[in-house]
Amino acid sequence: MTPPETSALTAELANLRGDFVSFGRDLSEIKTACAVLVERSNRTEQDVRDLRRELEDEVKQLRDDDLKPLKAEVDAMKGRQWPLQSVAALASVTAIGLGIWTAVGR
Repeated sequence: MTPPETSALTAELANLRGDFVSFGRDLSEIKTACAVLVERSNRTEQDVRDLRRELEDEVKQLRDDDLKPLKAEVDAMKGRQWPLQSVAALASVTAIGLGIWTAVGR
């Protein structure tokens, strides 16, 4: 090799070495960014689990605190309602009796 070719080869090798060094730095930055993203993802998943657990606890508490009194009120209202089948049967028997009394009385 002639000296100009050697110096060109040396310059090219130096450029390649610089490219590899910068590639290593870039790769290191990519690894760091990926690690940060993985950590954020893990934190987000944990936050979602915590929120879901809190929501389930609140729903359970609402069921226990609010639904039991409402159920008791509904049961009390059912106890006070008129027995419609009995009233209908009584009205029918009364109508039949009045019809017979009217027919026999004439």
